[in-house]
Amino acid sequence: MNAAMKESVAPLTINGARLWDSLMAMAQIGATPKGGVCRLALTDLDRQGRDLFVAWAKEAGCTIAVDRMGNVFARRAGRDDTLAPVVTGSHADSQPTGGKFDGIYGVLGGLEVIRTLNDHRIETERPIEVVIWTNEEGSRFAPAMVSSGVFAGVFSLDYGLSRRDVDGKTLGEELARIGYAGELPVGKPIHAAFELHIEQGPILEAEGKTIGVVHAAQGQRWYEVVLTGQESHAGPTPMPRRRDALLGAARVIDLVNRIGHAHAPYACATVGMIQCHPNSRNVIPGRVFFTVDFRHPDDAVLAQMDAELRAGVAKIVEDTRVELTSLEQIFYYRPVAFDAACVASVRAAAERFGYSHRDIVSGAGHDACYLAQVAPTAMIFVPCIGGISHNEIEDATPAWIEAGANVLLHAMLGRAHR
Repeated sequence: MNAAMKESVAPLTINGARLWDSLMAMAQIGATPKGGVCRLALTDLDRQGRDLFVAWAKEAGCTIAVDRMGNVFARRAGRDDTLAPVVTGSHADSQPTGGKFDGIYGVLGGLEVIRTLNDHRIETERPIEVVIWTNEEGSRFAPAMVSSGVFAGVFSLDYGLSRRDVDGKTLGEELARIGYAGELPVGKPIHAAFELHIEQGPILEAEGKTIGVVHAAQGQRWYEVVLTGQESHAGPTPMPRRRDALLGAARVIDLVNRIGHAHAPYACATVGMIQCHPNSRNVIPGRVFFTVDFRHPDDAVLAQMDAELRAGVAKIVEDTRVELTSLEQIFYYRPVAFDAACVASVRAAAERFGYSHRDIVSGAGHDACYLAQVAPTAMIFVPCIGGISHNEIEDATPAWIEAGANVLLHAMLGRAHR
């Protein structure tokens, strides 16, 4: 990249109004009464969102490729199209009561980068790609981020395609049903990757910072637990003779909460899903399924939390006379340190615009966390109002949205000419 090109690129900004309008148009797909979205992975609404992105990307001159996990890649050719691409993107699926920025902001922010380059007829040395990663949320098909995990070699393709939802439908079957079961192999060389995202926490807004320079992400362990007792009539069965699976589950839920507090201030511990059988008001529960989510930026502490959970559950099942049918860790990754050079590119872009910024650790899991295992990767955060996410009222200001995309544009340009 010559000096004249550097001078012309330096003041370049994305079209904030266009990006905002695209986000609001996408938010109409699966719109909910409180202003959020419900686009669960591989539903018809997810297909509609994917179709709209593909149409917009084709209008911007991109070619479209879909791999066997349904990951969608929109490619803008580079001057030397044989070089590994600079990649950005995120996910298009949502939680059941999700917000209109989580994930899709990173996808449409990447598309806006391409549109802006087109507007100014800027040719990059390397190709640029924007990706939609399948099933990031893990709400319909557990675990979360399974498709980027397959891309990174963490999971096998067979494992990814065989994930089932609560109705027994597999991820592979649903990909085929909505027309996104691609034929390309999963995984390829990437020169550098960036993921743009709302923070999903309160730190940036509380400190008055516009940009979060994400240099690391918390490690996570997810578990699925099944406790089995004995169903019995709620009236004639004396309290001392009961084997109440829900009582055991309640005590484990309290245990999980206490483990989280014991490792404050960085630990997070959550039970987010519970299914009780037979779920009848006058029957003592005989079987309970529930999930546990542990997070911490120190892998040694995560391991300690794991040990405390297993020891505590063993004591609880003994005390409550229920059976531990299953305690399975279904998802684990170590705390992630993002690539120093990519992080520096993000910081330099924020400084170029004079945006207030701070280094930050991601408390949430993202596809970038798996991608970092196979490519130099970094993330860019912008604030969200009240730190609220995974909620229909999730919100952000147009100024924040534009600033994050400006930083993404310049971070990508810095890598696309190398």
